[in-house]
Amino acid sequence: GPQHMAAPKVPPPGHAFSYNPPEEYLPNEEELKEWEDLDPEDRPFGYFIPKKFDNLRSVGAYEHSVRERFERCLDLYLCPRAMKRRLNIDPESLVPQLPRASDLRPFPTTKCVQYVVPGQTEPVMVRCLTISPDGQFLASGGEDGVVRLWEVQTGRLVRSWDLMEFVGVGVVEEKKEEKEDESEQVESKKPIVSLEWNPNRSHHVLLAAIGKCAVVISTGTGGLDDSEVTEALLSAASSIKNGANISPDSRAAKAVTWTSLQRKSKPSTMTPVSAYGGKSGPIALIRTNPNPHRSDVSSVKWHRKGDYFVTVSPKAGAAAVLIHQLSKAASQQPFGKSKGGEAQLACFHPHKPFLFVATKEHIRVYHLVKQVMVKRLMTGCRHISSIDVHTSGDHVIVGSLDRRLVWFDLDLASTPYKTLKYHERALRSVGFHPRYPLMASASDDGSIHVFHSMVYSDLMRNPLIVPVKVLRGHQVVNKSLGALCMVFHPTQPWLFSAGADGNIHLFQDL
Repeated sequence: GPQHMAAPKVPPPGHAFSYNPPEEYLPNEEELKEWEDLDPEDRPFGYFIPKKFDNLRSVGAYEHSVRERFERCLDLYLCPRAMKRRLNIDPESLVPQLPRASDLRPFPTTKCVQYVVPGQTEPVMVRCLTISPDGQFLASGGEDGVVRLWEVQTGRLVRSWDLMEFVGVGVVEEKKEEKEDESEQVESKKPIVSLEWNPNRSHHVLLAAIGKCAVVISTGTGGLDDSEVTEALLSAASSIKNGANISPDSRAAKAVTWTSLQRKSKPSTMTPVSAYGGKSGPIALIRTNPNPHRSDVSSVKWHRKGDYFVTVSPKAGAAAVLIHQLSKAASQQPFGKSKGGEAQLACFHPHKPFLFVATKEHIRVYHLVKQVMVKRLMTGCRHISSIDVHTSGDHVIVGSLDRRLVWFDLDLASTPYKTLKYHERALRSVGFHPRYPLMASASDDGSIHVFHSMVYSDLMRNPLIVPVKVLRGHQVVNKSLGALCMVFHPTQPWLFSAGADGNIHLFQDL
């Protein structure tokens, strides 16, 4: 039969039930009249009324004892009861057992190479890094508007291109003074805010963002076959004459102008690195948003096939996001209106025709063929600073200025799968390793956190995220800026980092 459950015990009597209760428990005439008007369930002591007796022998039989016993039996009969089982659980067993970091090797652990500009007396802040698909060359963009090409293994500076010569020798700004007739023209350097190497191994091309322009640079690092493919890709951009191959009626006609830089380049910057490198140096300049009050280009990203790329200008309204095709020197403006705030970043999906557009707080995923919004990701961040898509295309990580690293599983939901807050200051760069199960984030606290991030092909298993190493090597400048950029080596478990202190480091797995 069913297990016997003992009835709950009757609470013990209090001071009011005493034969000689304290004076404060004895009701006066007014309280007695109030109690008579109330139901017994609403009275302080039910049917019982406290009374005072001289001794215990004077206490008579309780007149409501049978009634109260009957009501208690009804309560026990009609009210269901259940056994409460206490679970004896060890709190330590609730914490997931993470594997040891030594079992998750390889991952970068030690600073091995530092890249130094020869003859440079004062450090120049390095804003962005990118590496060639073969892992042989590294490119960096500095605060002085110079793109530098490094050899990874030796740390040798191979080439440097000053893009301020092509954007305009200094960006002219007018400073209004007290006198209306006088105005000074001041030359100021524009930084390289974004730098991206073409992901196609046959295309030896760099894309740099400076001011309101995106500059296409031929690196001259390819072999005989690759140089021919690269020249064919750049032929339309290098010979452009009338602005661009854009229809005058299109929306992009007012937002973009293409300019060839072949004749403006100096012979010293056009010498290729490889004997068969072909063209070298800046090839074309894409000037976005001719309106002088519009904002600068903040981000450039390639499509994985290496022909299309996207530029983002946050203050440009509907023309903030522009998609360009290098082989045809053409551009298009995918959006007619600016929705959901200013666009900060944009990147392509690695396999599908999707475009990720990040505002300060949200990420919108657009289907480029159907021209519809597929999904809206709610990050919970105040200001998104960086974004990267996993090579599988099903996972996205987002870094923000409020110290959050947010992981999205696109197959699960539009809300974050994980939110990590390991850094003490704002995150500047996040990224996945293209080959190893690694993920890293660079922050203004001067450190780079490396995570083991295993994504399983089994849809029933959640991704495994384990922090394995904290890399330090950058100083915090002006108490605000630290490690500004990081990028993984394409084939080795190595990591490159650059910071506001002007240093570029290579961390290897020793």
